[in-house]
Amino acid sequence: MHKLALALAGVLAAASPALAQDATTYQRPGKAVANFVDAQGLPIARIAPDKRTLLLVTAQTFPSIAEVAEVELRLAGLRINPKNRAQSRRFYAQKLELLDARTPGAAPRAIRGLPDGARMADLAWSPDGKYLALSVTDATAIKLWLVDIAAATAKQIGGDALSGVFGNPCEWLPSSAALVCRLAPRGAAAPPVAATVPAGPVIQENDGAKKPARTNPDLLATPNDEKLFEYHAASQLALVALDGTTTPFGRPGLYLANEPSPDGRSVLVRDVHRPFSYRVAADAFPTRTEVWDLTGKRVASIADLPLAETIPSDFDAVRTGRRAIDWRADAPSTVCWAEAQDGGDPKKPAPVRDVVSCAAAPAYAAPVAIAKLPLRFQSLSWSGGASPIALVGEGWWKDRKTRTYVVAPDDARRPQRILWDRSSEDRYGDPGAPVMRREPNGQWVLHRTSKGHLLLLGEGASAEGDRPFFDRLDLATGKSERIWRSDGKQYAVVREVLDADGDEVILQRESPTEPPQLFVQRFYVKGGERQLTRFQHPVPELAKVTKQLIKWKRKDGLELSGMLYLPAGFRPKVDAPLPVLVWVYPQEFKTAAAASQVNDSPYRFVHPWWGGPLFALTQGYAVVDDPAFAIVGEGKTEPNDTYVEQLTADAQSMIDHVVGMGVGDRARFAVAGHSYGAFTTANLLAHTNLFAAGIARSGAYNRTLTPFGFQAEERTYWEAATTYDRMSPFRFADKIDEPLLLVHGAADNNPGTFPIQSDRLFAAMQGLGGRVRYVSLPAESHGYRARESALHVLWEQVRWLDMHVKNRKRPGPPRR
Repeated sequence: MHKLALALAGVLAAASPALAQDATTYQRPGKAVANFVDAQGLPIARIAPDKRTLLLVTAQTFPSIAEVAEVELRLAGLRINPKNRAQSRRFYAQKLELLDARTPGAAPRAIRGLPDGARMADLAWSPDGKYLALSVTDATAIKLWLVDIAAATAKQIGGDALSGVFGNPCEWLPSSAALVCRLAPRGAAAPPVAATVPAGPVIQENDGAKKPARTNPDLLATPNDEKLFEYHAASQLALVALDGTTTPFGRPGLYLANEPSPDGRSVLVRDVHRPFSYRVAADAFPTRTEVWDLTGKRVASIADLPLAETIPSDFDAVRTGRRAIDWRADAPSTVCWAEAQDGGDPKKPAPVRDVVSCAAAPAYAAPVAIAKLPLRFQSLSWSGGASPIALVGEGWWKDRKTRTYVVAPDDARRPQRILWDRSSEDRYGDPGAPVMRREPNGQWVLHRTSKGHLLLLGEGASAEGDRPFFDRLDLATGKSERIWRSDGKQYAVVREVLDADGDEVILQRESPTEPPQLFVQRFYVKGGERQLTRFQHPVPELAKVTKQLIKWKRKDGLELSGMLYLPAGFRPKVDAPLPVLVWVYPQEFKTAAAASQVNDSPYRFVHPWWGGPLFALTQGYAVVDDPAFAIVGEGKTEPNDTYVEQLTADAQSMIDHVVGMGVGDRARFAVAGHSYGAFTTANLLAHTNLFAAGIARSGAYNRTLTPFGFQAEERTYWEAATTYDRMSPFRFADKIDEPLLLVHGAADNNPGTFPIQSDRLFAAMQGLGGRVRYVSLPAESHGYRARESALHVLWEQVRWLDMHVKNRKRPGPPRR
């Protein structure tokens, strides 16, 4: 009887979707879809300081689930591999090659001496371009390696392990003779072990001060966490010479940065210290910035900022005290910073929000203000030369205002003047970004031509799509001269400037069917083009698809656009309409004019990225990728106050247009997205009957769980409770009557998208009788990295779309 009962229970469980749990082994989709994961990635080029050698870097695309699932500590907003003091979820290069950009017909050279299967990162050219420093991470340590460029050989230097908890551990001295590195402390004791019996409760208390914080992940939670953080994040500063000689200096500490001065005589050292917090991450802990000499002696204290728990939640809120501290790139040893004049609170009226100041060696004791900003400080670039200038950027979130000033840092008689004053949303009016060049000491400064002009690179956004440009700017008049612009028949962009006046560059050129290739281009020489690379298409089948920019109008007249992809050979209005996958990620705007501007280019390469929607092209679907689902709030109106209404109008108008083109079958549209796109997917299913099914990956569905703001919403829940409630698809789970596939990384550490968001939405839909499947990916964070995870997600998506969209049975009346 007992065996019969067990057998019957098994049969009932297998027959009941509400009770059954699918087999937990990873699945693999068919070859055409699996190619998106298996394809070799395209190299990325980084040019040497001498402008002669290109480093071709091929990324490690997918580690194994065994690597992704390695033990990690989650402390103070960081994820640390305790075995090797590395960030546990960083990306690595798997292949490095060298290419001579000046020799016609040169082939890439392999670098000899690197370990097989090496996980390489922290790539850094020496200032003289003769060497490349990099880290190699293995199971127990991060080690420093050096590549001799002329010989194309690599070797490990120094015997000490590096500390990579806070990112790149090494910085070159200007002389190229040595690096300043953060080492794992020598002779460290065993790590702290938590007591098995607690000594008492963990208690937090607030004294009445306002301490808003977004939903930060991986925070310290116990006294033992604090000890573990101090142990694993500690490092020792040291000089490491080219021959491997290692000279420690200073005391061990929790160092965030170790930046040599432009003259190489000092180091700007930044560290965090107690008291720690259980409410904010390490970047908000008390932070000390000092100037040391190369023996570890403190030369000057620049700042010691207290714990930053009281920063307002508004987007333009900042820490009080000196921040954004850095060397002045065109001076031997001068430190500069920004400092808020409004207490860091954007709600406080203030004629000057930030002051930018600098102080020079030897004492750094007499700061000079070089710019006073009515908006919030954003950027600072230096030019060097006989008459140095600086470009200082400021901005303000509320009205999307952005300005750039020209400042004469060494001449107090010359007032700061506005170079650009514009909206950050206006892509069509973007003047471009200044080209930077590297000085012999390794510092990056503004590239000025022989006449003192700046060179600008811009995306060239236009109604026909992005057409990147290359300009020459006269700083005296503020007028730009166009040197070059992508012709609109393919997509091209300037990647490197090879000479002083911008006459010779490296162009990257691509088309929907041809992967990005590099060319040397001499603008004023007939036939002055020479191809450098000939990368192969990673998934040749994608070269047969059709890509086009489409435009349509919302019912209120707002013009929108998106990118449409069609399977090979499909003929609109001749062949039967297709099922359509729409991949969404809406954006908020303060003006309708900005919302109508075209984003992206129809001439860019159709890249086989596994995490997007293009896999569906291999399965007979049309794809609309990133349609402009605009949420507009002009003037004092907040965009999200009409989020649902505008989102519905966006989707309805897009579907009407795609159906009208003879492309899509109105009854077989699916909607999908990742993160905020997943949130949007759930909202579209909750508030409309436009889609047959949805796929929502790693989203947030209950906005009461993100009460101090989310995405572009800076108001708190208590300031905009109705908007938060209306935007939460969890609140309307009873209205989601289309099948919904939920996918979430079980270790998601993105603020606001903790796995509980999908847990609760699934539980709600299950309890209400909805059609929902929930895939929780072990060990994965917000973006899924393991090969097994990527393949399984694709398998789930193909299966879901085929079941509920392509082969959909005609629906009955909706439940709502």
